[in-house]
Amino acid sequence: MVRVAVVGVNHIGSIHCQAYNHMTEATLVAVCDLDQSLAEAVGAQFGVPAYSQLEVMLACEEIDVVSIATAGFENGSQHFEPAMLAMEAGKDVLVEKPLSNNIEEARQLVAYADQQQVRLACDLNHRFVPSAYQAKEWIQKGDLGQLLFMNMKLTIGNPNESSPWLHMRALHPHSIDVMRYFCGEVKRVQAFMTKAPGRSIWSTASLNFEFVSGAVGHLMGSYDMDNRHPIEYCEVAGSKGRFIIDNVYERTVLYPHGSSELKMFQNALLTGMGHFNDTIKHRLAHFIHQVHEQVEPQDIEGSGRDALAAQEVIEAAIRSHTENGAVIAL
Repeated sequence: MVRVAVVGVNHIGSIHCQAYNHMTEATLVAVCDLDQSLAEAVGAQFGVPAYSQLEVMLACEEIDVVSIATAGFENGSQHFEPAMLAMEAGKDVLVEKPLSNNIEEARQLVAYADQQQVRLACDLNHRFVPSAYQAKEWIQKGDLGQLLFMNMKLTIGNPNESSPWLHMRALHPHSIDVMRYFCGEVKRVQAFMTKAPGRSIWSTASLNFEFVSGAVGHLMGSYDMDNRHPIEYCEVAGSKGRFIIDNVYERTVLYPHGSSELKMFQNALLTGMGHFNDTIKHRLAHFIHQVHEQVEPQDIEGSGRDALAAQEVIEAAIRSHTENGAVIAL
């Protein structure tokens, strides 16, 4: 059993705790939060020791994996210190996205994981779903032929006004990771952003991509939509066909060129994913399985390096917007 401790046990952290508590390959052994009363309440809920200081928990408990769900400015400013402490102690680490809202810190995290030879992963949960696995298999089998273009949309409602770049840094590690998962490394990016009425932040964005492969792509993102409606759309097209994934995990359909017969992968109503939070559980379980199987740090899927690559694209997009839509090479 992989012994897991969760750091930061508010909303997302509690989902982490529930997920680890029900895994066959993991056991939750401790929780930690700067809010001692919150840590104790969650610890009591799951029957594990609670701490308010990470260094004390690392010294007192036998831990294999530290799962970090702290928050902070732009949802990422409190990830760096606990991740570095855990890796210094030789632990494998999974961090909520973004790896850090500060690109220099994100680079340091990846470099330190390499130095320590520990596994560093990120909760890039949108690709850890059966629909994405099926779509990836179609690409690998050659059903799409040479990839030509990709259209991605991720739009939710978020009224937070804390940072001009909150929308890009807090939300789009997900969408850009999905784009990289299917189409590979990004070569160049161009961005245009706007503000909804009454907003002070850049809350809606349109990004153009060129991938190293030669394929091109587009991302439409927004914090100005309605969460009661579908939030995500993904289309990948090639010389032999295309697929569409509806709303993260609901359904994926392959449209082969020259044929009226489609291939469909449908989320099962009773035995499939029932809630968006299941995507987080799938992602965490995948990481635990890779730790259990002793997968080499450089081979971890949804790794810290993947998260960093998405953040590099985000920072390039921000630069493009501030430079009047300039095309920025990565």
